[in-house]
Amino acid sequence: MDRSAAAPGALEGSDIGSQKDRVVTEEEWLQKWEMGNIGFHKEQGHPLVDMGHSVVGVEVSEQALREFFAEHSLPYHEEPVPEISGAKKFQSTSGNVSLYCCSIYDLSSSIVGKFDGVWDRGALVAVNPCDRERYVSLMITLMEKNSSYLLVTVSYDPNKHKGPPFYVPESEIKSLFGNHCEIKCLQKVDDFSDRHRQWGLDYFLEVLYVLKFVA
Repeated sequence: MDRSAAAPGALEGSDIGSQKDRVVTEEEWLQKWEMGNIGFHKEQGHPLVDMGHSVVGVEVSEQALREFFAEHSLPYHEEPVPEISGAKKFQSTSGNVSLYCCSIYDLSSSIVGKFDGVWDRGALVAVNPCDRERYVSLMITLMEKNSSYLLVTVSYDPNKHKGPPFYVPESEIKSLFGNHCEIKCLQKVDDFSDRHRQWGLDYFLEVLYVLKFVA
């Protein structure tokens, strides 16, 4: 966040295969980090965005946050978040990176403020399908008027992989965000790899949208 913070055969609409009722628990997510099962994690900055902003992030895995600061050799301090029981804030010494260790659903604009921009890569696609409306409703409350939201989803045949990452069709992006913003698909990038082949897939795309809030 920046305070200043279709493949052949792709499925649309309700055709999300067996993913509709798939639920990833917090324990399962934490175990992925503990076991190093983080194929979604990129070693370098994501190629679809620039860098250099003041950033606020949230992650339920404390291990993931500590590894972030270690990988980037960033000194930091941690402090409790009084409004959220058990939550911590990890902030870089420079002050331009603040990462909250808690459930994203515990955050609010009264705690983190509002943002001029959101970079959502690996977030919406990790949200359980049954929680998408809740997630989007929260994100909308965190956005300033006339802000921008860069969103990366993934496109593949959801009948062949249970997720996460979950397949989010363009029709659902429009359903979730359409009442609040203008939606434009900017780019579709072939991100197919051996890992996806092992999942039984024959294509895997990253799809980049820009959402312009008009509310």
